[in-house]
Amino acid sequence: MSKEFFPQRPDSKPTIYAYEDTNPQYKGLLKIGYTTVDVQARVAQQYPTARPGKLPYKIILEESAMRNDGRVFTDREVHCFLRSKKIKNPKGEWYECSVKEVKAAVIAIRTGQMSEENRFVLFRAIM
Repeated sequence: MSKEFFPQRPDSKPTIYAYEDTNPQYKGLLKIGYTTVDVQARVAQQYPTARPGKLPYKIILEESAMRNDGRVFTDREVHCFLRSKKIKNPKGEWYECSVKEVKAAVIAIRTGQMSEENRFVLFRAIM
């Protein structure tokens, strides 16, 4: 089979992740991001000052960012999806939502479908 007919999968592991910051000012917010490296390593890069004790964050979601057809999607599409659902986005990549809502967004984008009260409707991701 020819490579030109099928998109080649990247060597990296594209991942959508979400984490909670334990600082009280971030209570109720999730940071949603994208990485092609280990999620723990990526989130640790966002907290450059090492401090003793518990980590200042908790990773609560790691999901593949590969569509069923092999194409990659990023956190931008997840952000657009969440905003289309009227989920508040007070700043940057932080959202007032549940991990369940983030996971639903990822699944909808990955499969091209959106779940609505036990039925499926075709969905086209906002680019």
